[in-house]
Amino acid sequence: MDTTTYKQFDASRYLDSEEAMREYLAIALEDGDTATIQLVLRDIAKARGMSELARKTQLNRESLYKSLSAQGNPSFASIMKIMSALDLKMTLASQEAQ
Repeated sequence: MDTTTYKQFDASRYLDSEEAMREYLAIALEDGDTATIQLVLRDIAKARGMSELARKTQLNRESLYKSLSAQGNPSFASIMKIMSALDLKMTLASQEAQ
């Protein structure tokens, strides 16, 4: 009998353009689930390079990995610092506009 093995899916491997990263984050923001947004930011950070993000945010890599993990609980200030370092920003729109 053949055994099937699976690798854990890593979305960061497929984020190969700025447009893909923006669309991925936009979908997560539309959904509104904070845990999903956190994990999407982690995937984008991994795609761009966690070491570079650590340098730009002046946070160490271990803290970034921990903050952006499923068990992490980053502050809003940290999320904004990470988004800024990733050249991303959030904009607001009325829910009625959707």
